[in-house]
Amino acid sequence: MSDDPMITSITAPSPPSLASRAGAFAGVGRSLPDAHTNGSLRRCPSRSHSLAIVSAARAEPGSVQEWIERNLDAGAVTNVNRGGSSGWAEFTTYDTESGKRFFAKTSRKDPAMFIGEGAGLTAMFKTNTLAIPEVHYAGPTPEGSREGNSFIVMDHLNFGARGDQAEFGRLLAMMHKATPAVAEAQAGKFGFTVDNTCGDTPQPNGWMDDWVEFFTERRIKHQLHLARDAQLSELGDKICEKMPEWFEPCGVITPSILHGDLWSGNIGTVDGKPSVFDPAVYYGHNEAEFGMSWCAGFSQSFYDAYFEVMPKVEEHFDERRRLYLLYHYLNHYNLFGGGYRGQCLEIMKGLL
Repeated sequence: MSDDPMITSITAPSPPSLASRAGAFAGVGRSLPDAHTNGSLRRCPSRSHSLAIVSAARAEPGSVQEWIERNLDAGAVTNVNRGGSSGWAEFTTYDTESGKRFFAKTSRKDPAMFIGEGAGLTAMFKTNTLAIPEVHYAGPTPEGSREGNSFIVMDHLNFGARGDQAEFGRLLAMMHKATPAVAEAQAGKFGFTVDNTCGDTPQPNGWMDDWVEFFTERRIKHQLHLARDAQLSELGDKICEKMPEWFEPCGVITPSILHGDLWSGNIGTVDGKPSVFDPAVYYGHNEAEFGMSWCAGFSQSFYDAYFEVMPKVEEHFDERRRLYLLYHYLNHYNLFGGGYRGQCLEIMKGLL
């Protein structure tokens, strides 16, 4: 059972094992342990933390070092700190003559994942709320590069352990309340400028005018299509038919910038200020941010502070809460299989 005060009737699955998520955090200076969630539901990504600190030699043509020296007006790179890797990316920190430090990830994968991450971090950064690194580039490596096919460069932040929960709740609500950074969301549309991933699962974000339609088509039905499970699909169709009534009390829903994958392994602090990383960003209903609350460890003080800024719509809140949990449980079933199918069934039958 989750310790979250909002989660009182969802039983945690107990699959025999879970593959580690192949993610990556946005700053090699992070001092957190490989934190996890309540019990063994979900493990932190497998990351190597060994550091190889070397004085920078002359930049190789097509290298990330050369890109930094040519584009960031920070002087020559003085030290290169090889900071480990995830299942699909390698991490490096670059010190420069100006004193600025930059964090980069490189990968042999195509640029889509870094482009999605960069766009999401930038949208959150522009709210000027939580501590978010400024992204300077995300895309393909230069021609002739020997560092893979894609890279992302951002400011280096020294991540620390989670801090004051009430302050985190307040700043998260302020981020949700902030004016959207893109024209489509300012006009009331839901989605994002690019598709991205939630974990390793593709997450479509094509713009739609209606939130219920967006969440039906781009989230629930998308996950059901990936699952290819007749029973889940049958129940899912019934839930989608009932969905509009659960949102009627909300009135006009204003798009909020969402982290999109807010669990304990993606939450920390920077110099004591709450911070989040590894996002799956899109513009949506603010309550959808709590879909991973079953392994986020939010306290009552977090919720009290959050709802003081973003008032809670009580009517049908529990149905909407379960619906948002369902998306992430379906995603975990698609990623990991095992006991998550039973959890999906439990939530679906409870909603019907």
